[in-house]
Amino acid sequence: MSRQLAIEAVGLEKSYGTTRVLDGMDLRVPAGGVYALLGPNGAGKTTTVRILATLTRADSGTARVAGFDVQRDRRRVRRAISLTGQYAAVDEAQTGAENLRMMARLVGLPTRAARTRAAELLARFDLADAADRRVVTYSGGMRRRLDLAASLVGQPSVIFLDEPTTGLDPRSRQEMWRIVGELVGSGVTVFLTTQYLEEADQLADRIGVIDGGRMVAEGTAADLKRRFGAQRLDLELAGGKAFAELSHHLGDRVIDADAHRFTLGVATDGSASHIRALLDEIDPDRTRVRRFGVHSATLDDVFLALTGRAAGRTDKETAGV
Repeated sequence: MSRQLAIEAVGLEKSYGTTRVLDGMDLRVPAGGVYALLGPNGAGKTTTVRILATLTRADSGTARVAGFDVQRDRRRVRRAISLTGQYAAVDEAQTGAENLRMMARLVGLPTRAARTRAAELLARFDLADAADRRVVTYSGGMRRRLDLAASLVGQPSVIFLDEPTTGLDPRSRQEMWRIVGELVGSGVTVFLTTQYLEEADQLADRIGVIDGGRMVAEGTAADLKRRFGAQRLDLELAGGKAFAELSHHLGDRVIDADAHRFTLGVATDGSASHIRALLDEIDPDRTRVRRFGVHSATLDDVFLALTGRAAGRTDKETAGV
């Protein structure tokens, strides 16, 4: 593995019974920065994280994290990483300080060093004032910050965050984004899975989109938007008949549709000539389109174009994969 890669996986496959979750998954994550893995529910995001974190064995394929093979060097991988799952994994009966001191002792720090490390992390995550309160009294955002603080006790070089802002209110989510930025500034590599496309857009240096257990696209947010429609033409149609006819006519050029509002979104290069040509094609007699507008493509447009689903949909969801 290149020294510039924090994570490298080739041909990962994993099935649970007759359900194939990963189907030849390839992954290359540069050291430093934030890499976001996006995908619909059941696409294989959590399974990928579990394999890379040595919690699950792949049926086939290879993977290296922080320079170590995840099967042959499991202990070395575990010493180099931390994992924060979708829900805070802290002991609610203990105080925040007790949780962090316990984690510090578990990674081998002496008692005095454990106290020092716990105090440092409580201050870093703005939890010092709540250090002696039981975690059961913490808000959701405070628990997530404590959970992340606990994962940093051992000073890992690679941090896996599996949908870390699930269930948080917007203010707490913004706070988590700030913390992730600080982590990257300290030199670690953050591997993030999320269904919040704004989160990936804000945080990630590179983004991978997984669907059906395979990587279907990868690049920066700007790259992906350019490749899958730099602009979008939004059409408000005259009614249900016009909506049905144009949905059928445009086919896979439609990247967004709302049958209740009679609206369609179509990829375009944003030029006046292309927009005029599209309108002439779909509405030559000027009766089908009531209004139209053009705006820059979003990651939601990319996600829909690649997976055929809007972010967050749970059609055919497979729990925990």
